[in-house]
Amino acid sequence: MITASDIVVQFGKRILFQDVNLKFTGGNCYGIIGANGAGKSTFLKVISGELTPTKGSIAIAPGERLSVLKQNHFEFDEETVINTVLRGHEPLWNVMQEKDALYAKEDFSDADGIRASELEEKFAEMDGWNAESDAAALLSGLGIKEDLHYKLMKELSGKEKVRVLLAQALFGKPDNLLLDEPTNDLDLETVSWLENYLSNFENTVLVVSHDRHFLDSVCTHTVDIDYGKISMFAGNYSFWYESSQLALRQQAQQNKKAEEKKKELMEFIQRFSANVAKSKQTTSRKKMLEKLNIEEIQPSTRKYPGIIFTPDREPGNQILEVNDLSYTTPEGEVLFKNATFNIEKDDKVVFLSHNPRAMTAFFEIINERVKATSGNFKWGVTISSAYLPVDNSEYFNNDMKLVDWLAQYSPDTNESFVRGYLGRMLFSGEEIYKKASVLSGGEKMRCMISRMMLKNANCLVLDSPTNHLDLESIQAFNNTLKVFKGVVLMSSHDHEFIQTVCNRIIELTPNGIIDKRMDYDDYIVSEEIQALKDKLYQ
Repeated sequence: MITASDIVVQFGKRILFQDVNLKFTGGNCYGIIGANGAGKSTFLKVISGELTPTKGSIAIAPGERLSVLKQNHFEFDEETVINTVLRGHEPLWNVMQEKDALYAKEDFSDADGIRASELEEKFAEMDGWNAESDAAALLSGLGIKEDLHYKLMKELSGKEKVRVLLAQALFGKPDNLLLDEPTNDLDLETVSWLENYLSNFENTVLVVSHDRHFLDSVCTHTVDIDYGKISMFAGNYSFWYESSQLALRQQAQQNKKAEEKKKELMEFIQRFSANVAKSKQTTSRKKMLEKLNIEEIQPSTRKYPGIIFTPDREPGNQILEVNDLSYTTPEGEVLFKNATFNIEKDDKVVFLSHNPRAMTAFFEIINERVKATSGNFKWGVTISSAYLPVDNSEYFNNDMKLVDWLAQYSPDTNESFVRGYLGRMLFSGEEIYKKASVLSGGEKMRCMISRMMLKNANCLVLDSPTNHLDLESIQAFNNTLKVFKGVVLMSSHDHEFIQTVCNRIIELTPNGIIDKRMDYDDYIVSEEIQALKDKLYQ
């Protein structure tokens, strides 16, 4: 259990949040949400003790262990992978080190023998004899194969290190677990493994994430950081979002009777509780979620960007024809081979691959930025496309003011017109005169989306569109793509995005493609698909 009492965090004159009094109890998972810069990561640092609050205190129940997902990827470079995971349980690691040092002594005394037997007892109590196999099981679950377990951390790639540090945080079933963006750099299969693991985790979890499906799968409560306040609500992200939107609509319906509003809210809670019953949460967590409270439902003050794509013309019947397309990197790695398919009028396609570079290469080829190794493609004559690349740095290597930057892509360069577009994307007041080169990752993405909106294209090509975006922007982007009257070709790590937008899946592999018209949820559990993957990724 973690108790936050009267917490205030202030930097200079800016108060990040104040008067925070919250209790986080065992058996619950708390999803921490808030706009970029609201202080989500800062709040976790205060709880972990990495940051001292300006006022107030954090108390962890006596005898409980706290584990944190480390963000420094180089901290354990000289350690083996397995030892890095074992170090996640510090008391056990210290016992192991002292025990090994004693047994290594040449002049082993009687006192050493007594101390060794005490340590052996402690070691057994902590389930030390199973420690290595438990650590290995976590690593394997997170996609780190056995041949890497005894390598040094510095020999691993950045993405592999992320997984090892996640295994370290989970190791030894800590009483309190703090996870800051744990799904970053994980593929969809590993995210699914982590969802299952945390859904059955019986202790206290606090997690910051931009992945709505992940938050919905694991969280019993939502902790919302908004305008210096931190509020806690029962229910997951979808419950918080949908209920706050419903309350907002009710607020606008001045003449609706209070009883009608209450009835509407009650019906909403009943519908939501029915969905909870189908979730993968453990029984104890479902009981927590059953305590959803009508009194807690409040209208949100959150601002959502106005993302709207309006095609100039309807796409014709010929969209994109791909014939025997292949791409091999200059280093000789085959990213995909023999891709042949036709994109049809109502298609919203997600492209998948074990290697994300395969999707990027494909999108770069069809946007004529990279040449295919073999094969060809042909766009239909009615098609106008807008492309959102995964790397947008080339667009922002300049000191143009934001209003001038967007004007480059606008049919109307009048400042008031461009300002309107920037306003939709939540750039207000003096922000429109910011230099392009100093924008944050999220601001750059919102600018790139504005650029796309101005094209009025009927085919959107999106390479990892949720990267760097906050939950509000992701939600707005998702909502507009669901109703978009054109074609969507995209890659994404966001499960919810894929499931709610796409009606077709094309997986690019080094030995051919898988092309299915089906739900993503069905695709990932299909044994037939898994057998195909095993064959094509050999």
